[in-house]
Amino acid sequence: MNIAINPVIRLDENDNVVVARTNIPTGTKIPNENITTLSEVPSGYKIATKTIHKGEPILKYNTVIGFANIDLVPGTMLHSHNIEFHEYQRDYAYCRDYRPLEVLQEAEQAVFQGIVRQDGQVATRNYIGILAISNCAATVVHKIADYFNEERLAPYPNIDGVVPLSHDQGCGGDSTPGPMAVLRRTLGGYVRHPNFAAMVVVGLGCERNQMQEFLEAEKLAPGPKLRTFIMQELGGTRKTIEAGIAAVRELLPEADNIKREPISAGHITVGLQCGGSDGFSGLSANPALGVAMDILTRNGGTAVLSETSEIYGVEQTLTCRAVSREVGEKLVEQMRWWKEEYCVGRDMQINGKVSPGNNKGGLANVFEKSLGGVKKAGSSPLMAVYDYAEPIKQKGVVFMDTTGYDPASATGQIAGGANMILFTTGRGSCFGSVPAPTMKLATNTPMYEHMKEDMDMNCGIVIDGEATIQEMGQKIFEQLLRTASGEKTKSEELGVGWVEFVPWRLTLMG
Repeated sequence: MNIAINPVIRLDENDNVVVARTNIPTGTKIPNENITTLSEVPSGYKIATKTIHKGEPILKYNTVIGFANIDLVPGTMLHSHNIEFHEYQRDYAYCRDYRPLEVLQEAEQAVFQGIVRQDGQVATRNYIGILAISNCAATVVHKIADYFNEERLAPYPNIDGVVPLSHDQGCGGDSTPGPMAVLRRTLGGYVRHPNFAAMVVVGLGCERNQMQEFLEAEKLAPGPKLRTFIMQELGGTRKTIEAGIAAVRELLPEADNIKREPISAGHITVGLQCGGSDGFSGLSANPALGVAMDILTRNGGTAVLSETSEIYGVEQTLTCRAVSREVGEKLVEQMRWWKEEYCVGRDMQINGKVSPGNNKGGLANVFEKSLGGVKKAGSSPLMAVYDYAEPIKQKGVVFMDTTGYDPASATGQIAGGANMILFTTGRGSCFGSVPAPTMKLATNTPMYEHMKEDMDMNCGIVIDGEATIQEMGQKIFEQLLRTASGEKTKSEELGVGWVEFVPWRLTLMG
């Protein structure tokens, strides 16, 4: 298969733009479009295919990504300089396109080598966690975890590591019910996460996020696999570190006593992320990941779309396939909170501008970025909408309200139960996460070749004409199964992800 002879990609017959597959010189005649480029067009950027008058919509995937701010003639390169961003009325068409998902019988579902916990949860990794309930215990949890280096863990080959989970919240900040509940829900989600065989929780003693109140709020109780320590009660930093190290030593033998066994792919929950997006994100990696998630959900698994500010402008593509009006309206209500409360008076992406890297990569505004971002969830129906870090119970495609900041967003997904993260990137994000491993999918071949050490898969072969979206999606799903079975990702090999635990600091403007 070779379609690379055409320098552009047409996404929908109703579009008034095409996307440059490669850098296109001035004066290039575009096959099948009857246009000639009026200037040089970088790869990933858009070209007008017909006259677009000032104020008329720019259509990509037959979806509005902005409006012409001047009269545009065919062959014009389109970007943020001539595409205007402003609000427009969207039809949410609740449930109009909903079709029940046909899930395979469990005997027919794909399998991976998972770790089945005593409570029935299924893990893809096997860690011991050292969690700080507040910033006051940050150094202690790192000192405890640092003690268990590669040499000391060598006798325990089934343990992936002893992970420090520190953050900058829990004391000296906002302790009103909303923000504190979000923090506790996030911490509680990590304590319960199946990828942790055991957890040591450390507090100072006088912080606002009190240990006992946290445990009660999250319905947790100390026991053989959950140890708690208060620094002020033990006598300070050194004694707490020593106690934590002793506790982990006790936990190691049983934590190592696990085996992987064939288990249905229905036990895989994937947090969907994108970062450092470019003009190809919505053409290669994101839609290919969407195909992989369609396969996963048919096999009984769960795909968690998030980053609320990065589906803004195309949320109607989700509400129209919601399982119920209630689910669709919850998503819209979250969007309204972001637009009308959380982001008022702030220079945030939802108000139009994307990051400098996104813009340089060919994305004109948040509408265009969102159009690509939402494709990560594929075409399955939207089954549920969750608040940040809320436990995910529903199978299929679900949405979780999170910030667009990748570490905080992935932290919420993992707290909700995601045991894998799949992350698309066009500019070259070097993100990683624990305890749920991150697979990184490159959107274009040049970046993949330049950053091979950080990229797990090259979806740029779709742009190069070497694979279809469907073929790439199947490759992603197969690699997902191997990774869930224990095959290390590039970020794991590099040791990336150990400081990316970032609970969302939920603050409002006064």
